[in-house]
Amino acid sequence: MKRAARKLSSARRGAMPPGLLHQLSEGLAAQVDGVQFAEPVAYVYNPLRYAGENYREYLKRYARRSCRVVLLGMNPGPWGMAQTGVPFGEVGAVRDFLGIRGPVGRPRREHPQRPVHGLACPRSEVSGRRLWGWVQQCFGSADAFFEHFFVANY
Repeated sequence: MKRAARKLSSARRGAMPPGLLHQLSEGLAAQVDGVQFAEPVAYVYNPLRYAGENYREYLKRYARRSCRVVLLGMNPGPWGMAQTGVPFGEVGAVRDFLGIRGPVGRPRREHPQRPVHGLACPRSEVSGRRLWGWVQQCFGSADAFFEHFFVANY
């Protein structure tokens, strides 16, 4: 993972090696799989695993070499990326605006009050609804936005 990060930082602008973001996300997912917490933490969700197909589709469609700005989110919410695998993953926006409709599995241990329903989740993710609503209002299409922007979660 460190070698891939060095490649990313030393890559010429606009010349990111194909598949590098996928490679980095796979390394991150593996690291998250190994994280262990002490009490009181009992549940750790890794949407890069159980919703990885949607995340890979997101990267394939929208990670562009022309990207000039990265919008970085922190602490993915239980009704967003945890449900869809996509950063700021408001279900309606992921499905209808971004056009990502892949299957979503379940985490190894699931909190009974935070179940994963995937794209059938009835809850709304407020920050995702705001972000993708703004994108749609200002840019009209996902393709126009992602020509210069990329959205990621830390």
